[in-house]
Amino acid sequence: MKAVYYAPWILCRAVFGTYFHWRVYEANRVPESGSVILAANHASLLDPPLVGAALKRDICYLARESLFRNPLFGAVLRSWNVVPVDRDGGGATGLRAIMDRLNAGNAVILFPEGTRTLDGALQPARSGIGLLAIKSTAPVVPVRLFGTFEAYGRKMRLPRPRSVAVKFGRPMNLDRWRAEAQTCSKARLKEIYQRTAEAIMDQIARLEPCADKTTFP
Repeated sequence: MKAVYYAPWILCRAVFGTYFHWRVYEANRVPESGSVILAANHASLLDPPLVGAALKRDICYLARESLFRNPLFGAVLRSWNVVPVDRDGGGATGLRAIMDRLNAGNAVILFPEGTRTLDGALQPARSGIGLLAIKSTAPVVPVRLFGTFEAYGRKMRLPRPRSVAVKFGRPMNLDRWRAEAQTCSKARLKEIYQRTAEAIMDQIARLEPCADKTTFP
């Protein structure tokens, strides 16, 4: 890790360990190097740093491009591997930026739902993550976050000291759909993107909380 990334990484681990009493499960399922898509449910602003702090490799994050308008703050965000995207994260420029990070061998965290949940329940997947998963060769690791909605849901002004956890699933095999996408029609391609996104969301939903409280990074 770069020093400028390592310092906030250590800080996040300290905060999650003391204030939120976090637990991390199966982090060894994430490749230690090379490109990988980390597909997680989205319930809180705590989600990106929680996933990043759980892994002993640096990852790339997404943020609204408006946050980069201040040159100094924008430079800080870029040093933390933050990728600027439009508000919905689906613009061509943003997609190219994400693909560039994956092609360069980076890990990128993406949220199939596209936005934070309002009630804590999982939301339907949008096709954007299916497009990225099919166009790249990166493995897709489903990630389930627990407790972040209760700790810092969308309508809360300040975080609450609730227990949070993150669990990593097994990398998904998308070879069949990737192969079909090379030769199929445009209509079928859109269907593949959506079905891939739904399959990723299904794998996230299948990740259950762990009863064992000893696993820790």
